[in-house]
Amino acid sequence: MTAYEESYPNVCVEVGLTCEACTSNTAREVARVCKGLRGKMVGQMFVQLYPHPACSPMHGHFAQAYREASFEALPKEVRPELCSSRIAAVA
Repeated sequence: MTAYEESYPNVCVEVGLTCEACTSNTAREVARVCKGLRGKMVGQMFVQLYPHPACSPMHGHFAQAYREASFEALPKEVRPELCSSRIAAVA
């Protein structure tokens, strides 16, 4: 491993990029061009984009950002509606 690779995520921080911003922005772009990824496919995409071990804790953040962006990309008439019983169960 090179000295550059060993300095992750410090390299990102030095240029003003947080792990959260990096993975959120990437997830939104992926959702724009790769619609409909589910479950393990989102995880596989993350590993392909972020192979460095220092990035691995952001897997869940990436997946959540992807799901949110995928939902927002759907036309409003296609989005699944939350029924009141599901909302009550969460509360």
